[in-house]
Amino acid sequence: MEMITVGYIGIAVLLSLVVLGVPVAFATAFTGICGLAYIRNFAISAGLSGIVPFANSAHYSLSVLPLFIAIGFLAMHAGITSAAYEAARVWVGRMPGGLATATIFASAGFAAVSGASTASTAVFTKMALPEMEMRGYNRSLAAGVVAVGGTLAALIPPSAILVIYGIIVEESISRLLIAGLVPGLISIVVYLIVITVVVTIRPNLAPKLDATTVMAKIKTLPQLSGIVMVVGVILGGVYFGWMTPTESAAVATIIILVMALFKKVKVRDLSEGLLETLKTTAMIFMVIWGVMIFVRFLAFTGLPATVTEAVVNLDVHRSVILLAIVVMYLLLGMILDGIGMMMLTLPVVYPAVVGLGYDPIWFGILLVKLIEIGVVTPPVGLNCYVVNGIRPDIPLHEVFKGVAPFLVGEVFIVGIIIAFPDLILYLPRLMG
Repeated sequence: MEMITVGYIGIAVLLSLVVLGVPVAFATAFTGICGLAYIRNFAISAGLSGIVPFANSAHYSLSVLPLFIAIGFLAMHAGITSAAYEAARVWVGRMPGGLATATIFASAGFAAVSGASTASTAVFTKMALPEMEMRGYNRSLAAGVVAVGGTLAALIPPSAILVIYGIIVEESISRLLIAGLVPGLISIVVYLIVITVVVTIRPNLAPKLDATTVMAKIKTLPQLSGIVMVVGVILGGVYFGWMTPTESAAVATIIILVMALFKKVKVRDLSEGLLETLKTTAMIFMVIWGVMIFVRFLAFTGLPATVTEAVVNLDVHRSVILLAIVVMYLLLGMILDGIGMMMLTLPVVYPAVVGLGYDPIWFGILLVKLIEIGVVTPPVGLNCYVVNGIRPDIPLHEVFKGVAPFLVGEVFIVGIIIAFPDLILYLPRLMG
């Protein structure tokens, strides 16, 4: 049997296992080990697979992942997230859809101290959703706002998924993190526009709040000090070259930890935050290990190189191929989680995209945006399932209904990223 055929069979087996519900980490590792055993022998397969965990973990760049994750969980348990939401509520609560707008702003603030989309969604499902319901907000709209707000954690630095992308394709993590800032801000603006339009058309969905005094607004500003310090350390340190992403994440983690101790957070809460960090980190590393075994198998078959050559030599404009890739990721996002989708496709898609002349930093941002659209898209919109899991009294279809208007905005954001790549690449290019 030709090696290319073996590669295609391997991909078919992998997809079948994933559809059957086998976790991506185990599905990729199993397929890769069996494929290597078929191509070579079991001894070689076991030997190659055995060195993967250490070979793909003993990297300085990977140490940034648990630090970024720890920042988010520690910030949540230290009350920094709830303080940010209260400040946003006081400042913009009077606007049309004010609490929904406040939730988006607070989600952006949490995104600046956390790289996990689902964590952000879980936090604001517990904190913001009840507040909106109590103020008379439509339950479906409130749930949709919380689910969509969580996606900001994937673009606004620090972003765990951008770090994973950089590790897989061996691209500068610093540049990727900085590149995510502008599209993250664009996403915030578009979400606010969607909320304003929806509430203007149907005012009964979101009653207006009472106005707050200037003094009340000023009093909330000190509550934002933790987020401002973390953002300053991470963005300033990385952008100006004072620190590597790992160093800036370490300093930011210490800042959050000191603030937590200053607020006299219970040891139990800190322990819970660190335990959640360990669980999330272990899950991500297991996925990385499994995919790296599978990637080695694909390399032996020669499939990635063959696909790249075929795509590059297609007699169509490269924008047509890019559109096909965008549609593919939107469809995959309906059935796969973000990290798994990225891990499964990049070994084949990335070489083809670079071969077509697209910038790898720009493509990373586009890919992450498409992945985040996937986590709010039925039938497997992970953020929507998080909302439903925490609030089972809100049916899943209501959550998806609340997300629907934002999907129109997401299409617009993707269009901006594709049409104006310099918006994404401007800041990374200034880094020299």
